[in-house]
Amino acid sequence: MTTLIPRQPVPELEIDTLDEGVWQLAERNPEHFTLVVFYRGWHCPICGPYLRDLDRKLAEFSQRGVETIAISNDDQTRARTAKEQWKIEHLTLGYGLSIEQGRQWGLFVSSGIGKTSVGVEEPDRFFEPGLFLVRADGTLYFSTVQTMPFARPSFAEILKALDVIIPKNYPARGEVIA
Repeated sequence: MTTLIPRQPVPELEIDTLDEGVWQLAERNPEHFTLVVFYRGWHCPICGPYLRDLDRKLAEFSQRGVETIAISNDDQTRARTAKEQWKIEHLTLGYGLSIEQGRQWGLFVSSGIGKTSVGVEEPDRFFEPGLFLVRADGTLYFSTVQTMPFARPSFAEILKALDVIIPKNYPARGEVIA
């Protein structure tokens, strides 16, 4: 499994989206950051409310010069179902992330264990959550990678952090590897 290092380039990321065609991280041109949220998929009872919260806060992220995308390894049908059932209106949803791509980002992989509490069958393999704030130059600023679906970073807290980070040009931390 890969460990990404702050201030270093993140892996290439090209993904199909439900409504915008192919999305490529290298082609993004945010004022400050791109927020990449990897979510477990339609089967996850926590992902729906979490992404709906992000969907409601998109304008606040945009006002701070941050573009956003949420990505899973669901196929197109499952991703579309998630978008509709979860009432995601504006958030770009990417789908079909391969196991190899996820591992390049340091994501943990889980095995499906049957139906979840919302009655949806887990895929054979899927990723646990990860959140990455990538600078406009393609380097990692902040990341959190989880082994479980619980206790995810709050988007409200990330917005508060951006209000400190951006005006102070606060450097990425955790960059020392030697």
